Amino acid sequence: MNPSENWREEKRSAWLYRIISDAESGTVRQMLFLELAQAAERQAAIWVQAMQGATPEPYAPDFRARLVAWLVRRFGPRAMRSILAAMKVRGMSIYNVADHPANGHPMPTSLEQVGSRHQFMGGGNLRAAVFGVNDGLVSNASLIMGVAGASDQNGIIMLSGVAGLLAGAFSMAAGEYLSVRSQREMVEYQIALEREEVETYPEEEAAELALIFQAKGMTPDAARDLADNLIADPDRALDALTREELGLNPETLGSPWGAALFSLVSFSLGALAPLLPFFFLTGSVALLMSVAFSAVALFGVGAALSLFSGRHALLGGLRMLAIGGAAGGATYLIGRALGVTLA
Repeated sequence: MNPSENWREEKRSAWLYRIISDAESGTVRQMLFLELAQAAERQAAIWVQAMQGATPEPYAPDFRARLVAWLVRRFGPRAMRSILAAMKVRGMSIYNVADHPANGHPMPTSLEQVGSRHQFMGGGNLRAAVFGVNDGLVSNASLIMGVAGASDQNGIIMLSGVAGLLAGAFSMAAGEYLSVRSQREMVEYQIALEREEVETYPEEEAAELALIFQAKGMTPDAARDLADNLIADPDRALDALTREELGLNPETLGSPWGAALFSLVSFSLGALAPLLPFFFLTGSVALLMSVAFSAVALFGVGAALSLFSGRHALLGGLRMLAIGGAAGGATYLIGRALGVTLA
């Protein structure tokens, strides 16, 4: 990125900081964003010097910046923090902290503690697998029940179930790939910008980081000492700036292809449960077995989800069974009505 583009980025950030500051009027965060706006203006001045005499035109926010500003005024900075982080607006991590009790996420007081609360503790793949199985199970069970209500021909039911499994699995895989890929590109772009800025003006970056630490409850002296220690190590400085300024966690990013494959397999496994009996049985026996397989799977998935929600496993299983059963029952009755009408 050339100096003029960097200058524009900093000017846009400063303009958005003031919008956020106005939206936070009367809160402790108002002054933080005003000071960040001033810091961005100073950094923009550094890029003006790098232009070697070329004077940029007065900054005018583009359509994207104005749209984001309108959204911030309408919904508040907290709701827009992901979009703001993507536009190089720092300090978004303070909203993540505000979502939790202070004693649950204490402010780091040493270099080693920075980023430790962001570390991935495992279970993410398991959680994704459970939700993927749940999506495949509910959607394909409902589809099969609806087709079974309209027709008692085993071949039609099997064809519909296989089509639902394949269409859903590939759709989920494609969506997961695009989602993870887009997220990675956004984070990688922001990290590249931060790396360039740490190399260009480390003192200004340390000052911004100290402001954010203060906003989270550290004393000014302790915040400045911690920020200075971080900036002295470029790799750890970049990691801290990515987390604390942008509110991003690079460790949570996975492979787009891995996410797509994981989604495809987990969805397929869930979608296979209500379909499996029709490969070996026919007629009402196959339908009853499909209902039984689906019921057991729904209860199991609901109980597994309780591991992440903190609810009682029995209640979680019964709730999922009720929701999935209602969906399957409704589609069966609709299919039955349509089958009678079209016959």
